[in-house]
Amino acid sequence: MIRFLVRLAIYLGSAALALWVTSLVLVDFDVTFTGLVLTSAIFAVVQSAVGWLLHAMTHTYARVLGGGVGLVTAFVSLLVTTSLRSGLTITGFTTWILATLIVWLLTALAGWLLPLIFLRKGAKGRAHRD
Repeated sequence: MIRFLVRLAIYLGSAALALWVTSLVLVDFDVTFTGLVLTSAIFAVVQSAVGWLLHAMTHTYARVLGGGVGLVTAFVSLLVTTSLRSGLTITGFTTWILATLIVWLLTALAGWLLPLIFLRKGAKGRAHRD
C-alpha cells in the first residue's frame, strides 16, 4: 500500500512539475497557482486513463505506434484539462505543440527517475529494518 501511495505521489508530482515548468517556459501557457493542484490531478487522471487505453490499442494492433502513445496522451490530457476550465490556459498552435512536447518529456523523465530515487530508498530502508 505504501508503494502504491508513493507511486501516486510521484505521478501527481510529475504532472504538477511538468505543468509548472511548461508555464515558465512558454508565454502562452498559463496555469494559476491555485489551479495547479486541481489541474495536475485532472491531468494525471486523464493521462493515466488515455495512456492505458492507447497502450492497450497499440499493443494489440501495432507495436510500432507505442512510442507515439506518450505524445498523444499528453496532448489529449492537456486538451481535456483545459476544456474543464481548471486554471490552465493554452493559446496558439505553436504553444500547443511545444507544450505537448515539454509536458510529455518532463512527465516521462520524472516518471522514470523519481521511482528510482524514492522507491529504491524505501527498499533499502526496509532491507535494513529486517
